[in-house]
Amino acid sequence: MTAARTDLLQGTLDLLILKALALDELHGMGISRRIAQITNRTFEVKPGSLFPALHRMQEAGWLTSSWGEAETNRRAKFYRLTKLGRRQLDAETAQWERISLAMSSALRAT
Repeated sequence: MTAARTDLLQGTLDLLILKALALDELHGMGISRRIAQITNRTFEVKPGSLFPALHRMQEAGWLTSSWGEAETNRRAKFYRLTKLGRRQLDAETAQWERISLAMSSALRAT
């Protein structure tokens, strides 16, 4: 059974990108595939959403990038977290955990 696709909630894309890059650097399509993998295909990020977010996050100092060769032998820009990006990942993770707990509590309320 496949999971229903869901639109990303406001603010979740940054967290998913940061989480996708937590282990290693990836190029854009690698980030998109990693997000699909870690969310069991619930979130599939299209290039039109991904690349503006990567650019914005790089400007914020959360990511750095360098050119390299992808597994398809094509030139690709690889992104990796900065120290500031790791701190942002930690902060956003804590915030989403609080939100998740609050929503679970609200949904269980009678």
